[in-house]
Amino acid sequence: MNKKVFSLLTIVILIAVAIIPNMVTAQELSGTLEILNWWAGDEGPALKALINLYNANNPDVIVINAAVTGGAGTNAKAVLKTRMLGGDPPDTFQVHAGQELTGTYVIADQMEDLTFLYEQEGWMDKFPQGLLDLMSYEGGIYSVALNIHRSNVMWYVPAKLEEWGVTAPATWDDFLAACPTLQEKGVLPLSVGENWTQTHLWESVAVASLGAENWNKLWAGELDPAGAEMLAVWDLFGKVLDCTNINEDAAGLSWQQATDKVVNGEAAFNIMGDWAAGYMTTTLGLVPGEGFGYVPSPGTDGTFIMLADSFGLPVGIANRDSAVAWLSLVGSVEGQNTFNPLKGSIPARLDADVANNDAYNAYLKSAAEDWGTDTVVGSLAHGAAANENFSGSFSSVLEIFIPSRDPAAATAVMVELCTSSSACGSME
Repeated sequence: MNKKVFSLLTIVILIAVAIIPNMVTAQELSGTLEILNWWAGDEGPALKALINLYNANNPDVIVINAAVTGGAGTNAKAVLKTRMLGGDPPDTFQVHAGQELTGTYVIADQMEDLTFLYEQEGWMDKFPQGLLDLMSYEGGIYSVALNIHRSNVMWYVPAKLEEWGVTAPATWDDFLAACPTLQEKGVLPLSVGENWTQTHLWESVAVASLGAENWNKLWAGELDPAGAEMLAVWDLFGKVLDCTNINEDAAGLSWQQATDKVVNGEAAFNIMGDWAAGYMTTTLGLVPGEGFGYVPSPGTDGTFIMLADSFGLPVGIANRDSAVAWLSLVGSVEGQNTFNPLKGSIPARLDADVANNDAYNAYLKSAAEDWGTDTVVGSLAHGAAANENFSGSFSSVLEIFIPSRDPAAATAVMVELCTSSSACGSME
């Protein structure tokens, strides 16, 4: 054999051997794939569509959809923590991009670095750099983002607002001015639900009061969590709560039921992430702009409070190849365009072309446009801004504030939580 040909063949074989561990064809995959997530009930169709696509590509893999019900993943996260601590990780799991993953499981060396997958799939320039930064730790990338959700959206029914003679408020002062008018008509001004939805509302109020720059400074340790700016946040939050059902039936309502109050004409407004758009379109069959309306939550126009659902690869799982194939699908244009129109979210990829895809409705196209132009900040309620120890315990701050309406007491507890959770930047 010609020496040059032999040398070239040797190089090709060596390269193939090097990449084979991370490249498994669909025909070679079998066994099971367990996906731990919280997309049950009304959020299930989007995940089912993605699993169906995975099954079409990998027919010999049995997918176990280990969905755990509970708003914002509260129950699923508890199950995950128990399993990770017990050395029994699922093959992959849903997790919010940001501190929820890196500040909990990556720093504990329980997750594989997925940089190899990003390089293999050519993804390094397909996701926004800021999002890659959220999913990175000490030079490695540790999850694959499937979508982008917006937290700060106020939902309403246009025909009902016209009937009541009010308009969607641009600021919280506008909302508070309209509150008595609505109450006099027997209409609940703003619906809230169980505890995590109250945290969700709080972050929209906080970003409006602080502004995007100070919101980021808070989590970087550059803004005193007990300072004048934060006292003003809590003062405003108390006034907003006075226009809600917080002391009535809120504790017993899921986020869907809080949204239903708006759809049914019991409440004028609800602030929820844009999975509410997925619920109202996919489950309730409403048309955005007609059956429901939407604006940025008061005082946050020009700011996009973001969260991203992502999936990672735990260390030491038995079905690694099947999990890597799942992650490859999650990060693909095809996977993201299959999932997101049903979910009420937009793709995390920059090249998914929402504007020219008829599968995306008017709301999603508007969200994609805002994503490209607004100032982006991370959500506290959904794991981007602070680690899980902080965000998971923030309810203790609300439990102090809601009955007392005492900003000083709330900020004192928040300082303690910042310290005990090693959150809030320099307060570690």
